[in-house]
Amino acid sequence: MKVLMFGWEFPPHILGGLGTASYGLTKGLAQQSDMDITFCLPKPWGDEDQSFMKIIAMDKVPVVWREPDHNYLCERLGNIMSADTYYDLRNHIYADFNYMQTNDLGCIEFSGRYPDNLQEEINNYSIVAGVVARQQQFDIIHAHDWLTYPAGIHAKQVSGKPLCIHVHATDFDRSRGNVNPTVYAIERNGMDHADCIMCVSELTRQTVITKYGQDPKKCFTMHNAVYPLPQEIQDIVPQKKEGEKVVTFLGRITMQKGPEYFVEAATMVINRSRNIRFCMAGSGDMMNAMIDLVAKRGIADRFHFPGFMKGKQVYECLKASDVYIMPSVSEPFGISPLEAMQCGVPTIISKQSGCAEILDKCIKTDYWDIHAMADAINSICTNNSLYEYLKEEGKKEVDEITWEKVGLRIRKLYDETIEKCK
Repeated sequence: MKVLMFGWEFPPHILGGLGTASYGLTKGLAQQSDMDITFCLPKPWGDEDQSFMKIIAMDKVPVVWREPDHNYLCERLGNIMSADTYYDLRNHIYADFNYMQTNDLGCIEFSGRYPDNLQEEINNYSIVAGVVARQQQFDIIHAHDWLTYPAGIHAKQVSGKPLCIHVHATDFDRSRGNVNPTVYAIERNGMDHADCIMCVSELTRQTVITKYGQDPKKCFTMHNAVYPLPQEIQDIVPQKKEGEKVVTFLGRITMQKGPEYFVEAATMVINRSRNIRFCMAGSGDMMNAMIDLVAKRGIADRFHFPGFMKGKQVYECLKASDVYIMPSVSEPFGISPLEAMQCGVPTIISKQSGCAEILDKCIKTDYWDIHAMADAINSICTNNSLYEYLKEEGKKEVDEITWEKVGLRIRKLYDETIEKCK
Protein backbone atom coordinates (compact mmCIF):
# COMPACT_ATOMS: atom_id res chain seq x y z
CA MET A 1 0.00 0.00 0.00
CA LYS A 2 1.27 3.47 -0.92
CA VAL A 3 0.47 6.31 1.50
CA LEU A 4 0.98 10.02 0.85
CA MET A 5 1.36 11.66 4.27
CA PHE A 6 1.42 15.35 5.14
CA GLY A 7 3.11 16.44 8.37
CA TRP A 8 4.55 19.61 9.84
CA GLU A 9 7.42 18.50 12.10
CA PHE A 10 9.55 15.41 12.54
CA PRO A 11 12.39 14.33 14.87
CA PRO A 12 14.99 15.37 15.69
CA HIS A 13 13.52 18.83 15.02
CA ILE A 14 10.37 18.84 17.14
CA LEU A 15 8.52 21.56 19.00
CA GLY A 16 5.79 19.43 20.56
CA GLY A 17 4.06 16.08 20.57
CA LEU A 18 3.05 16.22 16.89
CA GLY A 19 6.55 15.39 15.67
CA THR A 20 6.98 12.59 18.20
CA ALA A 21 3.64 11.03 17.22
CA SER A 22 4.39 11.37 13.50
CA TYR A 23 7.66 9.49 13.95
CA GLY A 24 6.18 6.67 16.03
CA LEU A 25 3.14 6.25 13.83
CA THR A 26 5.08 6.10 10.55
CA LYS A 27 7.68 3.74 11.98
CA GLY A 28 4.97 1.49 13.38
CA LEU A 29 3.19 1.42 10.02
CA ALA A 30 6.45 0.69 8.22
CA GLN A 31 6.77 -2.62 10.09
CA GLN A 32 4.25 -3.95 7.54
CA SER A 33 6.27 -5.25 4.60
CA ASP A 34 3.99 -3.86 1.87
CA MET A 35 3.73 -0.35 3.38
CA ASP A 36 5.27 2.41 1.23
CA ILE A 37 5.12 5.82 2.96
CA THR A 38 5.93 9.18 1.39
CA PHE A 39 6.04 11.83 4.13
CA CYS A 40 5.87 15.52 3.16
CA LEU A 41 7.47 18.18 5.38
CA PRO A 42 7.59 21.95 4.82
CA LYS A 43 11.34 22.08 5.39
CA PRO A 44 13.32 18.97 6.37
CA TRP A 45 16.75 19.65 7.81
CA GLY A 46 18.48 16.63 6.30
CA ASP A 47 19.11 14.60 9.46
CA GLU A 48 15.67 12.96 9.68
CA ASP A 49 15.53 9.17 9.71
CA GLN A 50 14.51 8.02 6.22
CA SER A 51 15.34 4.35 6.71
CA PHE A 52 11.67 3.36 6.74
CA MET A 53 10.03 5.97 4.49
CA LYS A 54 10.69 8.65 1.90
CA ILE A 55 10.60 12.33 2.88
CA ILE A 56 9.64 15.03 0.39
CA ALA A 57 10.96 18.52 1.13
CA MET A 58 8.12 20.83 0.12
CA ASP A 59 10.56 23.75 -0.11
CA LYS A 60 12.36 21.86 -2.90
CA VAL A 61 9.29 21.18 -5.06
CA PRO A 62 9.20 23.62 -8.03
CA VAL A 63 6.04 25.57 -8.74
CA VAL A 64 5.76 27.93 -11.72
CA TRP A 65 3.59 30.98 -12.25
CA ARG A 66 1.41 31.13 -15.36
CA GLU A 67 1.18 34.92 -15.22
CA PRO A 68 2.38 37.21 -12.41
CA ASP A 69 -0.97 38.99 -12.23
CA HIS A 70 -3.18 35.90 -12.05
CA ASN A 71 -3.80 33.42 -9.28
CA TYR A 72 -2.70 30.37 -11.24
CA LEU A 73 0.07 27.85 -10.72
CA CYS A 74 1.32 24.94 -12.75
CA GLU A 75 3.50 22.01 -11.93
CA ARG A 76 6.78 21.24 -13.63
CA LEU A 77 7.26 17.59 -14.57
CA GLY A 78 10.92 17.26 -15.49
CA ASN A 79 11.43 19.74 -18.33
CA ILE A 80 7.92 19.34 -19.73
CA MET A 81 5.11 21.82 -19.14
CA SER A 82 1.79 21.75 -20.97
CA ALA A 83 -1.36 23.80 -20.90
CA ASP A 84 -3.40 21.07 -19.21
CA THR A 85 -1.18 21.23 -16.11
CA TYR A 86 -2.60 24.66 -15.20
CA TYR A 87 -5.28 24.66 -12.56
CA ASP A 88 -7.17 27.25 -10.57
CA LEU A 89 -6.48 27.12 -6.82
CA ARG A 90 -8.75 29.94 -5.73
CA ASN A 91 -11.32 27.57 -4.20
CA HIS A 92 -8.77 25.22 -2.65
CA ILE A 93 -6.92 27.48 -0.25
CA TYR A 94 -7.82 29.87 2.54
CA ALA A 95 -6.30 33.21 1.63
CA ASP A 96 -5.04 35.28 -1.27
CA PHE A 97 -1.54 34.26 -2.28
CA ASN A 98 -0.45 37.29 -4.31
CA TYR A 99 2.18 37.80 -1.59
CA MET A 100 3.84 34.48 -2.40
CA GLN A 101 7.49 34.58 -3.44
CA THR A 102 9.46 31.77 -5.08
CA ASN A 103 13.22 31.38 -5.14
CA ASP A 104 15.40 31.08 -8.23
CA LEU A 105 14.46 27.41 -8.60
CA GLY A 106 10.76 28.20 -8.61
CA CYS A 107 10.26 26.75 -5.12
CA ILE A 108 8.31 28.23 -2.21
CA GLU A 109 10.35 28.74 0.94
CA PHE A 110 9.19 27.54 4.38
CA SER A 111 10.51 28.22 7.86
CA GLY A 112 10.07 24.65 9.07
CA ARG A 113 8.64 26.00 12.30
CA TYR A 114 5.55 27.91 13.52
CA PRO A 115 6.25 31.47 12.32
CA ASP A 116 4.16 34.61 12.77
CA ASN A 117 2.92 34.19 9.20
CA LEU A 118 1.84 30.61 9.88
CA GLN A 119 -1.41 31.08 7.93
CA GLU A 120 0.55 32.00 4.81
CA GLU A 121 2.80 28.96 5.19
CA ILE A 122 -0.23 26.69 5.56
CA ASN A 123 -1.67 28.13 2.35
CA ASN A 124 1.62 27.73 0.50
CA TYR A 125 1.99 24.19 1.78
CA SER A 126 -1.45 23.33 0.39
CA ILE A 127 -0.43 24.73 -2.99
CA VAL A 128 2.69 22.57 -3.16
CA ALA A 129 0.63 19.57 -2.03
CA GLY A 130 -1.32 19.80 -5.27
CA VAL A 131 1.90 19.63 -7.25
CA VAL A 132 3.14 16.64 -5.24
CA ALA A 133 -0.20 14.84 -5.60
CA ARG A 134 0.10 15.03 -9.40
CA GLN A 135 3.62 13.65 -9.35
CA GLN A 136 3.34 10.79 -6.83
CA GLN A 137 1.59 7.44 -7.03
CA PHE A 138 -0.42 6.55 -3.90
CA ASP A 139 -3.54 4.78 -2.68
CA ILE A 140 -4.56 7.02 0.23
CA ILE A 141 -3.78 10.42 1.78
CA HIS A 142 -3.07 10.91 5.49
CA ALA A 143 -2.90 14.48 6.85
CA HIS A 144 -1.66 15.19 10.38
CA ASP A 145 -3.33 17.99 12.36
CA TRP A 146 -5.01 21.18 11.16
CA LEU A 147 -1.84 22.66 9.65
CA THR A 148 -1.93 20.05 6.89
CA TYR A 149 -5.68 19.63 6.34
CA PRO A 150 -5.72 22.13 3.43
CA ALA A 151 -2.87 20.16 1.84
CA GLY A 152 -4.80 16.92 2.27
CA ILE A 153 -7.93 18.43 0.74
CA HIS A 154 -6.03 19.75 -2.27
CA ALA A 155 -4.26 16.42 -2.79
CA LYS A 156 -7.65 14.67 -2.69
CA GLN A 157 -9.16 17.07 -5.22
CA VAL A 158 -6.20 16.64 -7.57
CA SER A 159 -5.91 12.85 -7.27
CA GLY A 160 -9.39 11.63 -6.38
CA LYS A 161 -7.86 9.43 -3.66
CA PRO A 162 -9.45 8.97 -0.20
CA LEU A 163 -8.40 11.36 2.58
CA CYS A 164 -7.73 10.37 6.19
CA ILE A 165 -7.08 13.17 8.66
CA HIS A 166 -5.44 12.63 12.03
CA VAL A 167 -6.76 14.90 14.78
CA HIS A 168 -3.92 15.27 17.27
CA ALA A 169 -5.66 18.26 18.89
CA THR A 170 -8.42 20.77 18.25
CA ASP A 171 -8.52 24.47 18.91
CA PHE A 172 -10.94 23.77 21.76
CA ASP A 173 -7.99 22.08 23.52
CA ARG A 174 -5.40 24.72 22.71
CA SER A 175 -7.55 27.73 23.62
CA ARG A 176 -9.56 26.46 26.63
CA GLY A 177 -12.70 27.10 24.59
CA ASN A 178 -11.74 30.57 23.27
CA VAL A 179 -11.62 29.24 19.72
CA ASN A 180 -9.93 31.11 16.87
CA PRO A 181 -12.59 31.24 14.12
CA THR A 182 -10.03 30.94 11.31
CA VAL A 183 -8.42 27.86 12.84
CA TYR A 184 -11.84 26.37 13.56
CA ALA A 185 -12.86 26.91 9.93
CA ILE A 186 -9.76 25.09 8.67
CA GLU A 187 -10.33 22.23 11.12
CA ARG A 188 -14.00 21.95 10.20
CA ASN A 189 -13.28 22.05 6.48
CA GLY A 190 -10.67 19.30 6.83
CA MET A 191 -13.12 17.13 8.74
CA ASP A 192 -15.92 17.78 6.24
CA HIS A 193 -13.73 16.67 3.33
CA ALA A 194 -12.21 13.67 5.13
CA ASP A 195 -13.33 10.14 4.35
CA CYS A 196 -11.91 8.93 7.68
CA ILE A 197 -11.13 10.90 10.85
CA MET A 198 -8.65 9.41 13.30
CA CYS A 199 -8.77 10.93 16.79
CA VAL A 200 -6.03 10.41 19.38
CA SER A 201 -8.59 9.69 22.11
CA GLU A 202 -12.29 9.15 22.68
CA LEU A 203 -12.24 12.56 24.38
CA THR A 204 -11.08 14.11 21.09
CA ARG A 205 -13.51 12.00 19.06
CA GLN A 206 -16.43 13.34 21.06
CA THR A 207 -15.18 16.91 20.51
CA VAL A 208 -15.01 16.26 16.76
CA ILE A 209 -18.55 14.89 16.74
CA THR A 210 -20.21 17.47 19.00
CA LYS A 211 -18.24 20.65 18.25
CA TYR A 212 -17.54 20.09 14.55
CA GLY A 213 -20.73 18.28 13.56
CA GLN A 214 -19.06 15.16 12.18
CA ASP A 215 -20.70 11.81 11.45
CA PRO A 216 -19.72 9.37 14.24
CA LYS A 217 -19.49 6.59 11.65
CA LYS A 218 -16.40 8.14 10.08
CA CYS A 219 -14.71 9.10 13.37
CA PHE A 220 -12.39 6.56 15.03
CA THR A 221 -10.37 6.59 18.24
CA MET A 222 -6.68 5.93 17.57
CA HIS A 223 -4.67 6.21 20.79
CA ASN A 224 -0.98 7.06 20.60
CA ALA A 225 1.84 4.84 21.85
CA VAL A 226 5.57 4.93 22.59
CA TYR A 227 8.55 3.35 20.91
CA PRO A 228 10.99 1.16 22.86
CA LEU A 229 13.80 3.20 24.38
CA PRO A 230 17.10 2.90 22.50
CA GLN A 231 20.03 1.48 24.45
CA GLU A 232 21.73 4.86 24.84
CA ILE A 233 18.63 6.16 26.64
CA GLN A 234 18.34 3.05 28.79
CA ASP A 235 21.98 3.54 29.83
CA ILE A 236 21.44 7.08 31.16
CA VAL A 237 22.45 7.25 34.81
CA PRO A 238 20.08 9.59 36.67
CA GLN A 239 21.67 12.54 38.42
CA LYS A 240 19.96 12.76 41.80
CA LYS A 241 20.87 14.55 45.01
CA GLU A 242 20.83 12.34 48.09
CA GLY A 243 17.85 12.96 50.36
CA GLU A 244 15.90 15.08 47.87
CA LYS A 245 12.94 14.29 45.66
CA VAL A 246 12.28 15.92 42.28
CA VAL A 247 8.81 16.49 40.80
CA THR A 248 8.74 17.39 37.10
CA PHE A 249 6.39 19.11 34.67
CA LEU A 250 7.67 18.76 31.10
CA GLY A 251 5.87 20.31 28.16
CA ARG A 252 4.70 23.55 26.62
CA ILE A 253 4.08 26.18 29.28
CA THR A 254 0.72 27.27 27.91
CA MET A 255 -2.77 27.50 29.34
CA GLN A 256 -3.75 24.15 27.79
CA LYS A 257 -1.17 22.39 29.97
CA GLY A 258 -2.35 23.88 33.28
CA PRO A 259 1.06 25.08 34.56
CA GLU A 260 -0.48 27.32 37.21
CA TYR A 261 -2.06 24.28 38.89
CA PHE A 262 1.37 22.67 39.04
CA VAL A 263 2.78 25.77 40.79
CA GLU A 264 -0.09 25.94 43.26
CA ALA A 265 0.20 22.23 44.12
CA ALA A 266 3.97 22.69 44.48
CA THR A 267 3.39 25.53 46.93
CA MET A 268 1.24 23.30 49.11
CA VAL A 269 3.81 20.48 49.04
CA ILE A 270 6.76 22.76 49.83
CA ASN A 271 4.87 24.24 52.75
CA ARG A 272 4.76 20.70 54.18
CA SER A 273 8.23 19.50 53.23
CA ARG A 274 11.44 21.24 52.17
CA ASN A 275 13.19 18.21 50.73
CA ILE A 276 11.17 18.22 47.47
CA ARG A 277 12.21 20.24 44.44
CA PHE A 278 10.03 21.13 41.46
CA CYS A 279 11.11 21.38 37.83
CA MET A 280 9.06 23.05 35.08
CA ALA A 281 10.87 22.09 31.87
CA GLY A 282 9.73 23.65 28.63
CA SER A 283 8.87 26.99 27.12
CA GLY A 284 5.72 28.84 26.14
CA ASP A 285 3.76 32.05 26.40
CA MET A 286 2.99 31.53 30.11
CA MET A 287 6.58 30.98 31.20
CA ASN A 288 7.21 34.51 32.50
CA ALA A 289 3.87 34.48 34.31
CA MET A 290 4.83 31.20 36.00
CA ILE A 291 8.22 32.59 37.05
CA ASP A 292 6.40 35.55 38.60
CA LEU A 293 3.89 33.26 40.32
CA VAL A 294 6.67 31.11 41.79
CA ALA A 295 8.35 34.24 43.16
CA LYS A 296 5.05 35.51 44.54
CA ARG A 297 4.43 32.19 46.31
CA GLY A 298 7.89 32.35 47.89
CA ILE A 299 9.09 29.00 46.54
CA ALA A 300 11.74 30.16 44.05
CA ASP A 301 14.52 28.43 46.00
CA ARG A 302 12.82 25.05 45.43
CA PHE A 303 11.65 25.63 41.85
CA HIS A 304 13.61 25.37 38.58
CA PHE A 305 12.99 26.45 34.97
CA PRO A 306 15.58 24.66 32.78
CA GLY A 307 13.89 25.71 29.52
CA PHE A 308 12.97 23.76 26.39
CA MET A 309 14.36 20.23 26.14
CA LYS A 310 14.52 17.73 23.32
CA GLY A 311 15.99 14.34 22.49
CA LYS A 312 18.30 12.91 25.12
CA GLN A 313 17.75 15.92 27.40
CA VAL A 314 14.11 14.90 27.91
CA TYR A 315 15.08 11.46 29.17
CA GLU A 316 17.88 12.81 31.36
CA CYS A 317 15.30 15.07 32.98
CA LEU A 318 12.76 12.28 33.40
CA LYS A 319 15.26 9.81 34.84
CA ALA A 320 16.35 12.41 37.38
CA SER A 321 12.73 12.76 38.54
CA ASP A 322 10.87 10.93 41.30
CA VAL A 323 7.43 12.05 40.14
CA TYR A 324 6.13 13.22 36.77
CA ILE A 325 2.94 15.28 36.59
CA MET A 326 0.77 16.43 33.68
CA PRO A 327 -2.02 18.70 34.99
CA SER A 328 -3.44 19.50 31.54
CA VAL A 329 -6.77 21.31 31.35
CA SER A 330 -7.63 19.66 28.03
CA GLU A 331 -5.16 17.14 26.64
CA PRO A 332 -6.22 15.27 23.49
CA PHE A 333 -3.79 12.49 24.39
CA GLY A 334 -0.44 13.35 26.03
CA ILE A 335 2.55 11.18 25.12
CA SER A 336 4.86 12.54 27.83
CA PRO A 337 3.29 10.52 30.70
CA LEU A 338 3.92 7.34 28.69
CA GLU A 339 7.54 8.38 28.21
CA ALA A 340 7.87 9.06 31.94
CA MET A 341 6.35 5.70 32.92
CA GLN A 342 8.61 4.05 30.34
CA CYS A 343 11.55 5.48 32.33
CA GLY A 344 10.11 4.08 35.57
CA VAL A 345 8.88 7.43 36.90
CA PRO A 346 5.64 7.35 38.96
CA THR A 347 3.16 9.56 37.17
CA ILE A 348 0.21 11.81 37.98
CA ILE A 349 -2.11 12.89 35.15
CA SER A 350 -5.28 14.90 34.86
CA LYS A 351 -8.55 13.08 34.29
CA GLN A 352 -9.07 15.54 31.42
CA SER A 353 -6.38 13.87 29.27
CA GLY A 354 -6.83 11.32 26.52
CA CYS A 355 -4.08 9.04 27.81
CA ALA A 356 -6.15 8.59 30.99
CA GLU A 357 -8.36 6.34 28.84
CA ILE A 358 -5.62 3.72 28.47
CA LEU A 359 -3.42 4.20 31.57
CA ASP A 360 -4.25 2.56 34.91
CA LYS A 361 -0.93 2.33 36.74
CA CYS A 362 -0.76 6.02 37.55
CA ILE A 363 -2.63 8.50 39.73
CA LYS A 364 -5.41 10.56 38.13
CA THR A 365 -6.78 13.82 39.51
CA ASP A 366 -8.91 16.63 38.14
CA TYR A 367 -6.64 19.36 36.73
CA TRP A 368 -8.14 21.95 39.07
CA ASP A 369 -7.87 19.85 42.23
CA ILE A 370 -4.54 21.11 43.56
CA HIS A 371 -5.23 19.53 46.97
CA ALA A 372 -5.51 16.05 45.40
CA MET A 373 -2.39 16.75 43.33
CA ALA A 374 -0.41 17.82 46.38
CA ASP A 375 -1.60 14.76 48.33
CA ALA A 376 -0.57 12.47 45.45
CA ILE A 377 2.89 14.07 45.23
CA ASN A 378 3.41 13.73 48.98
CA SER A 379 2.23 10.12 48.96
CA ILE A 380 4.63 9.08 46.21
CA CYS A 381 7.54 10.94 47.77
CA THR A 382 7.00 9.52 51.27
CA ASN A 383 5.53 6.06 50.68
CA ASN A 384 8.24 3.85 49.22
CA SER A 385 5.86 0.95 48.56
CA LEU A 386 3.58 3.19 46.47
CA TYR A 387 6.61 4.62 44.66
CA GLU A 388 7.95 1.16 43.75
CA TYR A 389 4.52 -0.12 42.68
CA LEU A 390 3.89 2.79 40.30
CA LYS A 391 7.46 2.63 39.02
CA GLU A 392 7.40 -1.09 38.17
CA GLU A 393 3.77 -1.60 37.15
CA GLY A 394 3.66 1.66 35.19
CA LYS A 395 6.60 0.57 33.06
CA LYS A 396 5.06 -2.84 32.43
CA GLU A 397 1.81 -1.25 31.33
CA VAL A 398 3.40 1.21 28.91
CA ASP A 399 5.73 -1.38 27.41
CA GLU A 400 2.61 -3.07 26.00
CA ILE A 401 1.41 0.11 24.27
CA THR A 402 3.34 -0.06 20.99
CA TRP A 403 3.26 1.80 17.70
CA GLU A 404 3.28 -1.52 15.81
CA LYS A 405 -0.17 -2.26 17.26
CA VAL A 406 -1.33 1.25 16.31
CA GLY A 407 0.03 0.70 12.80
CA LEU A 408 -2.07 -2.46 12.39
CA ARG A 409 -5.23 -0.60 13.48
CA ILE A 410 -4.48 2.25 11.06
CA ARG A 411 -3.90 -0.22 8.22
CA LYS A 412 -7.31 -1.72 8.88
CA LEU A 413 -8.87 1.74 8.62
CA TYR A 414 -6.95 2.42 5.40
CA ASP A 415 -8.32 -0.77 3.84
CA GLU A 416 -11.87 -0.04 4.97
CA THR A 417 -11.71 3.58 3.76
CA ILE A 418 -10.37 2.63 0.33
CA GLU A 419 -13.06 -0.03 -0.05
CA LYS A 420 -15.77 2.40 1.03
CA CYS A 421 -14.62 5.05 -1.48
CA LYS A 422 -14.53 2.75 -4.51
